Amino acid sequence: MKMAAAYIRVSTHMQEELSPDAQKRLLIDFAKKNDMILTNEYIFVDSGISGRSAQKRPAFLKMIELAKAKKFEAILVWKFSRFARNQEESIVYKSMLRNKCGVEVISITENVSNDIYGGLIERIIEWMDEFYSIRLAEDVTRGMTEKALRGGYQSSPPLGYRMEHKGEVPVVVPKEAAIVRIIFDKYTTTTMSDFEIARYLNKLGYLTRRKKPFESRSIKYILQNPTYSGLVRWNYSDSKGKTIKEESEWIIRNGQHEPIISKEIFEKAEEKRRKTCRTKNQKPAAVRKHWLSGLVKCSACGCSLSGSHQNGHTYFQCYGYLKGKCTVSHGLSERKLTQVLLASLRESLEPSQMVYTMKNTRPDSKEHELLEKQLKQIDKKEERIKEAYRNNIDTLEEYKKQKEILINERQEIQKLFDHLVPPSDSEPVPVILQKISDIIPLLEDDSVSYDIKTAVIRSIVEKIVYQKAEGTIEVYYYYS
Repeated sequence: MKMAAAYIRVSTHMQEELSPDAQKRLLIDFAKKNDMILTNEYIFVDSGISGRSAQKRPAFLKMIELAKAKKFEAILVWKFSRFARNQEESIVYKSMLRNKCGVEVISITENVSNDIYGGLIERIIEWMDEFYSIRLAEDVTRGMTEKALRGGYQSSPPLGYRMEHKGEVPVVVPKEAAIVRIIFDKYTTTTMSDFEIARYLNKLGYLTRRKKPFESRSIKYILQNPTYSGLVRWNYSDSKGKTIKEESEWIIRNGQHEPIISKEIFEKAEEKRRKTCRTKNQKPAAVRKHWLSGLVKCSACGCSLSGSHQNGHTYFQCYGYLKGKCTVSHGLSERKLTQVLLASLRESLEPSQMVYTMKNTRPDSKEHELLEKQLKQIDKKEERIKEAYRNNIDTLEEYKKQKEILINERQEIQKLFDHLVPPSDSEPVPVILQKISDIIPLLEDDSVSYDIKTAVIRSIVEKIVYQKAEGTIEVYYYYS
């Protein structure tokens, strides 16, 4: 009696397929009638998975691995199409199983002989299976395209929305929508980059839809997704979601769902992204090697000055000039730039030298509300650990340890909360001067790391414009 395995697969399209239980029953009956031993250990099932690629079928790969170890002598399938719908993969795996492992793949409903005609018939069946799969994919794509042109919903909604039932209009998830609004607000009203916004959200303790920390790419995806402005987008990327298609291939229509942001804010974010001078794979300013990278701007075209290392020294030059977009060279050494900046900071300590324009310094109501909720959650946690201690569930040491953790959490949130509230002093100059006075020693100290210098300079400076002709710089400060 031969040891046999059974492979069962049901794809996402089940019009002509038997259920896994039905396939299993038929395979077990076939094994009994043909004197084969088939145990549950060697019954492999891939449910809801296409047969076009073996790499996406975990049960199939496990079966192949055991076949190489010669655990069985035959693999039973309901039809050859269950084994594979890709003729090239089918030939490769069947040849490997037959020639190297001594394992035959047997279709219990498609009888083929062992002579050359049987091999030919099997190839024809494989070709027909693949042809069916290709035609099915074309039909599905055609149907999805038609639905997209009508503004239909056919993919999972992004962060901020929830779809109650497949194909229905997504509804807003208030907590997630608040995070989306923060992202657009920070991007359109401050100089924060994707990377810095992601780091800011992670510091607040927010997570993505998949309950993972934010990354710059997730921020970029949200900022470029027109769903948030009330539109429906389809055919944006390939099936794997790794390659963005040409914009001419996208299908964008008006949706029926509630927008989280206005079209004006979305277009403002798009305009800022188009103007940002960033090359592919370029590191964000917050992780560059020099603490002034990305902060200094060309007075002629507005592009950032890029830093480069030559003979052990750092030199800056306009990114637009390096790419042929700007006609005015703004090259200078890091040493010279640092000297001019420190001189400008010291000069600014004279109140008469400070020229300023007040912008909106009111606390952000959305962030204010979210932080208040987090503080209330900590209050509830504190009540629970007190209750656990009173009921002798936790020891005094455990209670103290948990309370210390909550105290630290409350302090961190309180710091962010206080940062949203503008200073009570109505005169901004003294506040700015104090901040400048505090950071100058850190910038002058060679023992201070680039990370710290990067953080402190960006805490008060929005940008630095280098005037090449005059050999001077203009420093733009934040007030709050």
